Amino acid sequence: MKQGKIDAVITGADRIAANGDAANKIGTYSLSILARKHNVPFYIAAPSSTFDLSIKSGAEIPIEQRGADEVRFFGGTKVAPDGVDIYSPAFDVTEAKDIAAIITERGVIEKPTAGKIAKHLRHKGS
Repeated sequence: MKQGKIDAVITGADRIAANGDAANKIGTYSLSILARKHNVPFYIAAPSSTFDLSIKSGAEIPIEQRGADEVRFFGGTKVAPDGVDIYSPAFDVTEAKDIAAIITERGVIEKPTAGKIAKHLRHKGS
């Protein structure tokens, strides 16, 4: 991105809130921030079934915590000392303001907002 060789970033999403915030694997949020920094559009490609309109924003998306031993051990060798707290979320949340568009099988929602998403999902034939 820094070299200007990337035209766009497209990732998936495991869940999209009503306002367009999107949860995906760890690292997606960081990638969206880098894209913004370098003026590269950041897109989410996901089926309409990924939207959860009962969740208002990404702050409400439940984030799965991975098992501590996934961090505590590497290749069967213990790499973290006893007593160390381990925080290992499986997902992070990208805010809608950092998403240029959400691409679904029904079409594209540019600069996603709650209103645009609701309209998009109401038009099943789109």
